[in-house]
Amino acid sequence: MSEQKSKLVQVGDRISEWVSNVFAHAYMQVAVILFCVAWFAVGFHAETLTAALSILAITLTQMVLNRQNDREAEDRKRDIAMHAKLDELIHAKRGARDEMAGIEELEEEEIAELKEQAKALIEAQGERAGDPQERATAKAAVEQVANARAKAKKRAKASAKG
Repeated sequence: MSEQKSKLVQVGDRISEWVSNVFAHAYMQVAVILFCVAWFAVGFHAETLTAALSILAITLTQMVLNRQNDREAEDRKRDIAMHAKLDELIHAKRGARDEMAGIEELEEEEIAELKEQAKALIEAQGERAGDPQERATAKAAVEQVANARAKAKKRAKASAKG
């Protein structure tokens, strides 16, 4: 399952989040520019400012990346949960296309192809899609999509072996 973070990592995450939020604000960009102008106006050495800004840039980059990784981990968790819920609903719904459960594991091209095939089938059904006979026809059309998917997998396996 998910790994529990140590207290030190949790503190680092909180600091990264706070600093990332502060430095991402437009006012902070103006403040940095004004700070640099004031630095030169006072007559301090440019090398010191350059070194300080370099260290700040490296540190901020790391903090932003840390925050981005945390957000991506949260997004992955939500995506997995959403797919599990949708798969459960597809399997539980009578007449639903069970073969659509888990298509997120396919390649993007295969998903796009399935989507286009399903779209064409829906458009072919027209306004009578709610009619039971039309639903049976739609289900048969979906089975054709599933057969096409199986054939595509076989072709992919054959080309991988060849």
